[in-house]
Amino acid sequence: MAAIVITEEARHWQQVAHKVAEEVVRPIAKHYDEVQEYPEEVRRAYIENGLLGVWIPKAYGGHGAGIVALCLVIEELSRACGATGVAYAVNALGSFPILVGGSEEQKAHYLPQIAKGEKMIAFCLSEKFAGSDAGSMRCQARKDGEHYVINGEKKWTTNGGVASIYTVFAVTDPASKSRRISAFIVEKGTPGFSIKKVEDKMGIRAVPVVESHFDDVRVPAANLLGGRPGMGFKHAMQTLDFARPGVAAQGLGLAQGAMEYAVTYALRRQQFGQNLASMGVIQDMLGNMAAKVEAARSLIYRAATAVDLNDTDSINRLAAMSKSFATDVAMEVTTDAVQIFGGYGYMKDYPIEKYMRDAKITQIYEGTNQIQRLVIARNLIKDAGRFANIDAYIPRESYNAYHAVAESELAAGDEPSGAGGAPRGAQAGARSGAG
Repeated sequence: MAAIVITEEARHWQQVAHKVAEEVVRPIAKHYDEVQEYPEEVRRAYIENGLLGVWIPKAYGGHGAGIVALCLVIEELSRACGATGVAYAVNALGSFPILVGGSEEQKAHYLPQIAKGEKMIAFCLSEKFAGSDAGSMRCQARKDGEHYVINGEKKWTTNGGVASIYTVFAVTDPASKSRRISAFIVEKGTPGFSIKKVEDKMGIRAVPVVESHFDDVRVPAANLLGGRPGMGFKHAMQTLDFARPGVAAQGLGLAQGAMEYAVTYALRRQQFGQNLASMGVIQDMLGNMAAKVEAARSLIYRAATAVDLNDTDSINRLAAMSKSFATDVAMEVTTDAVQIFGGYGYMKDYPIEKYMRDAKITQIYEGTNQIQRLVIARNLIKDAGRFANIDAYIPRESYNAYHAVAESELAAGDEPSGAGGAPRGAQAGARSGAG
């Protein structure tokens, strides 16, 4: 298992993101949460500071800094505002299908536009009746000459309306089990493509989450991702493996930011003649927060390193581990931070309740944490052969051979046939004089 690798370039982008987070994001986070609008000044800051090219290879106009650098940026942005963290991260999510499955022509055309910030991108996979079970999607794409015609709708499109490019997954072969789904690149303004319901959310309110509708949307066959139908499900799963460390980093940033607010407030708040930070019960909470935040950080950057090193044996497992663990930590730490603030923590004019609201979604999107634990367990079971030798050290129990009794006879309460004499019921009746 390779060690965590954080390059000087990745540290540079972390510092850039920290500056943007403190100077641009934090001062306006409360306002955009309240009005539930996308912060254009934050997008301009992404572009001016080159942040949208961090994960995109140099060959396609990016910085080629990798997934570790991407996670460091997401962590810093989320530390100031969870919505801003995901508004940034979703551009990676939307572009990953092109990176992992696109043709050279598609990569050369679309990725430089994203890296420069000329266009934002979104990811259209989930549907109303196809969430965790992505394979059951209903949105269809029918081949029609040199075009595909897409019909259906997508749910939970993050960055919808703001984005100009959409990676869309649709059924192209309903009869197939393994090659049922394909992915397409759809551009904003294509006839028949529209944004419908804009969700009114508990948290991450500054980034739009919408329903995307496709009504006879005609796209050129050249927009079929990779030029080969039936590869969509594979591309979606690879995308999520690459993206989940980023969701984990969003959770980590929220946890780190909430913990810092909790410590700051505990040092200020006076009760019983001392500040809260002097009290053992509060120190216990803070110590627990710090340990879990640091554990999450190590797991996230191990997973991100696995992606950067193309450690195919570990990516799926570590991505699921980092996502589920770090986002559970985020929910726990932000909730405890609210508790340390007491009644003030429940009030919207204090900053901490927003962290708790923003944290909740991280346990749900890009694969619920329950699904992630299934992924982890299946990887563990699949790899059990590595330690099969220890089976010899576990005692094996045995069961002595007894006369077999038919289940029907046991259920009737009768003696087994051939066991000598009348059934038990008849013997009991004879003894009692019945009959």
